[in-house]
Amino acid sequence: MTKYNKHTDQQLIQLLTEGDSIAYTEIYNRYKRLLYLFAFKRLGEKEEVWDAVHEVFLSLWLNHENLAITYTLSTYLHTAVRNKVANIISHKQICARYLDSFSTYLAVEHEYTDHLVRQKELEKLIEAEIKALPVKMREVFELSRKAGYSRKQIAELLNLSEETVKAQMYQALKKLKVRLGSMLTLLFIL
Repeated sequence: MTKYNKHTDQQLIQLLTEGDSIAYTEIYNRYKRLLYLFAFKRLGEKEEVWDAVHEVFLSLWLNHENLAITYTLSTYLHTAVRNKVANIISHKQICARYLDSFSTYLAVEHEYTDHLVRQKELEKLIEAEIKALPVKMREVFELSRKAGYSRKQIAELLNLSEETVKAQMYQALKKLKVRLGSMLTLLFIL
């Protein structure tokens, strides 16, 4: 058995293209540390760097029959690792942008949800205060504000004068303003 560590890179490439696994092992042993250091300077994580280096060597073995190395083996391997590192960095940047986008979405969604909760609380509060109005006053208020009836229509429907309807609306709005004013302030502070 010949000593593969004495072979030149060119000889090892020739043996590798013929499927010589010992030549492949010699190439791996000869360049793994250099490629690791090269990739580590750019990535900084051991496991990630070893994964990149091993993927390059795996690709070298899987494509050994079709190797067309026009420069030196060292240049070929460094270029392959550089490209692998660039892909990893690019993927990390895409992931970071996605996470930033997702975080922004969650923050906006939280604000929207909070707004809806406050709106529902406000609606319940207003409804409770309307229900607390005296019966006739509540009837006038609901016909005016909820049903959209005019003073004249309300007066005819409830058999009241338009002035009475006007006075009832005024009193209802006044009471609601007093009751809801301080509660609205508290609701929006919380």
